[in-house]
Amino acid sequence: SDQGAQFTSREWAAFLREHNLEHSMSRRGNCHDNAVAESFFQLLKREKVRRRKYRTREEARRDVFEYIELFYNPKRKHTNNGMLSPVDFEERQLKLEKAGV
Repeated sequence: SDQGAQFTSREWAAFLREHNLEHSMSRRGNCHDNAVAESFFQLLKREKVRRRKYRTREEARRDVFEYIELFYNPKRKHTNNGMLSPVDFEERQLKLEKAGV
């Protein structure tokens, strides 16, 4: 998370402890720490949820899940991955590791 008050409060720390979660914060003043996550959420909003009206939380959850699992990970090409989808990039990396490259 960033270093906003909601993420540095005692209440938040207690919540994390209760759920056996580890707190991870970006470095102070470094906007690049969250760049990958910010980029993903910008794409999700632009390509999927913007201008949509969901009737229920479950409908929204299902729509976002389908975007990630049926489109973003297996099909959406990424310039940082050599124009491969995340799934294709990971498969290529595993093959290279097995080949000892």
